[in-house]
Amino acid sequence: MSTKMTTAERESFLAGTHIGVLSVAGADGRPPLAIPIWYGYRPGGELAFATSLHSAKMALIREARQVGFTVQQEAMPYKYVSVEGTVVGWEPTDADEYRSWSIRYLGPEAGERFFNGITEYVRTMVTVRVRPDRWRTYDFGKEFSG
Repeated sequence: MSTKMTTAERESFLAGTHIGVLSVAGADGRPPLAIPIWYGYRPGGELAFATSLHSAKMALIREARQVGFTVQQEAMPYKYVSVEGTVVGWEPTDADEYRSWSIRYLGPEAGERFFNGITEYVRTMVTVRVRPDRWRTYDFGKEFSG
């Protein structure tokens, strides 16, 4: 029995609410940067996340133009989706999109409160868009279902 997810399973899992781990090549011979981050994804579309335009993370992204991205389920049955993707662009962060991420991750009340507290900061952010090129998946639950 294969432990790989189907296309529908992997896209549904990636579209769920998870903290992603972004990985991008390091500079000057340093190891890759790997950092947890909120993100958005709609099945069949691009992966999106926001960061400060002037962050070290964004400088590495501009240089590399490709990233790795992983989400996982830490409780049994363990599973993960890992994406290697090409950065297709970035644009100023849309406040409504970031507000929806705040609510997604923190719930309605805490999400609104958080977003209202960082509204000015959001105006200085960019949303990076990534086209998934390669996928790796694993669903431990499939070890026992068959």
